[in-house]
Amino acid sequence: MSVSKGRILMKSTLMLAVVTEIAMAMAAMFGAEHADHAAEMTTPKAAVAVLIPTEGNSVQGVIRLKVIGESLEITGQVSGLKPGEHGFHIHEFGDLTAADGTAAGGHYNPSGHEHGGPDAADHHAGDLGNITADDKGIATVNKVSKDLKLPMIMGRSFVVHAGVDDLKSQPSGDAGPRVAVGVIGYTKEAPPTK
Repeated sequence: MSVSKGRILMKSTLMLAVVTEIAMAMAAMFGAEHADHAAEMTTPKAAVAVLIPTEGNSVQGVIRLKVIGESLEITGQVSGLKPGEHGFHIHEFGDLTAADGTAAGGHYNPSGHEHGGPDAADHHAGDLGNITADDKGIATVNKVSKDLKLPMIMGRSFVVHAGVDDLKSQPSGDAGPRVAVGVIGYTKEAPPTK
């Protein structure tokens, strides 16, 4: 290698080192500027899903989720149902583009388990059993899950079915068509009730 090529190579290496040093200093400076904000942020502890009816149905409602210790509390109200039990699940997608709710996919099942009741040893993470509508078609939801963590179900959906989930038929409990769907999203925690 000639002396002039060696000098060019040294200058290029030196320039690269200087540019790298400047880039690292800028990254540290900007990272530190935003690190204060990141430290202030915490993972939200509450979520909501607004249920909308699928085509030909009038079922609607609001489902609220709240982290309580290591559990997830699921509460709310669903109206427009036929009296009786209705399958109630978390499905894998928050896609509401299909009029019949099928774009929400199947039950949320990251571990590949068989379908079952929420208290069964083997069940989908999204298996929440049934909700029961009274003679006015209103179901009050009050469930607690130890299987679900809020971040793992963000952007997924709640689905209410026309029929009862038998808690055993594969792959989804033979609960019939979907009558309402709603995407789960973070929300501010509701103020405590007085």
